[in-house]
Amino acid sequence: MAYDYLLFDLDGTLTDPKEGITKCVRYALESFGIPVEDLSELLCFIGPPLVESFMTRYSFSPEQAEAAVKKYRERFATVGIRENNAMPGMRELLCRLWEQGKTLCVATSKPLVFAREVLDLFDMTRFFAVISGAELNGRRSRKAEVIRDVFAQLNLREQDLGRCVMIGDRRQDVEGALECGIDSIGVRFGYAEPGELEQAGVTRIAADPEELEACICACAKNEKPHQ
Repeated sequence: MAYDYLLFDLDGTLTDPKEGITKCVRYALESFGIPVEDLSELLCFIGPPLVESFMTRYSFSPEQAEAAVKKYRERFATVGIRENNAMPGMRELLCRLWEQGKTLCVATSKPLVFAREVLDLFDMTRFFAVISGAELNGRRSRKAEVIRDVFAQLNLREQDLGRCVMIGDRRQDVEGALECGIDSIGVRFGYAEPGELEQAGVTRIAADPEELEACICACAKNEKPHQ
């Protein structure tokens, strides 16, 4: 069965937000008296919900994590959102898939208001039938919740799920897809740790946008792509 509904993660998949996210996390941590000299220590913040990452990485309480996210957004909303780049080859891939009649969607844990602004920056918005993300209050931040919101906006039925695939770079994308009963394609050009995607149970893995397109086409032809 062909993949007709393609759900894309944003950070680490469509765009490379490394500079903006890590600098904003550092800004937030400094407000708690935690210095960060090496921004590469903060790459783990790219992908998962921020509250979860502050609690896991720095043992923040839920209240501290919420305060850190608020501080993070002070810088992100004005500066960090533009410290971003389109992933090489992804806009061209979106254009080709859109021209083929695929239904393209964004399913991100980033707040929807920021996700839309990022997509506008790179002239990607027009390719997507649905853009779903978290609310600023933290609602709908789990990837499975976002995926289900896409399903609802598309009015998909259970029998349609075999034609859906979640495309992303972190375990949360894979786990969300599994929870929602759909396939996943993990991309190597994002921020997954070695073995992270495989351990999460990813369906397929693509090294670059060209291989990602091949994975999608291979499914349409009922072939098993190389992992």
